[in-house]
Amino acid sequence: MSMRITFDLTDSDLKHFKQVMTKASGAMKSLSPEAVLSQAKGVLKEVGEAETPDFISQRIEKLRTLIAMLEDEGWALEQPERGRVLSALAYFADPEDLIPDHIPGLGYLDDAIMIELICRELKPEIEAYHDFCVYRQAESTRRGEKVGEMAKAEWMDSRRKELHSRMRRRRRGRGSRGSSGGGGSSFSLFK
Repeated sequence: MSMRITFDLTDSDLKHFKQVMTKASGAMKSLSPEAVLSQAKGVLKEVGEAETPDFISQRIEKLRTLIAMLEDEGWALEQPERGRVLSALAYFADPEDLIPDHIPGLGYLDDAIMIELICRELKPEIEAYHDFCVYRQAESTRRGEKVGEMAKAEWMDSRRKELHSRMRRRRRGRGSRGSSGGGGSSFSLFK
């Protein structure tokens, strides 16, 4: 049996998470992109080794997509999107959490909440990357080629550029409607 529980973040709660993200983004300036990626991978490893509730580990698992977006040579994420994803991952390079990670059962709760906020914020980037991966896999199967061999193909570059362009259009469109995409909230972690 599973149960769905929802809660609302107040303006004060959102302000706190935005302040934490601003601090993490500032701290990122002293870290290399490799260090930020390494820290995010470390969180994935820690959560995998800890006895973490499913609702937390499922959200932490979303870090894999953000990391892959940066490391995937075929995707070749450019600025400013690359910087936005790195800024999001920088949060996980800061050992000072609202709830210390070593607290059994709840230590990653604030991380899980931040991931939900990050995924809402980076929705156009995540959707475009997902569509790219699905397209690349389908073409790999259709052409009988390994995915790694296809990274530099002209047709793959064309599809990547199309998806990057779509991602930017959707980002601009969301900016006029608020980051929730529903027109209600103008909250943004990165403004």
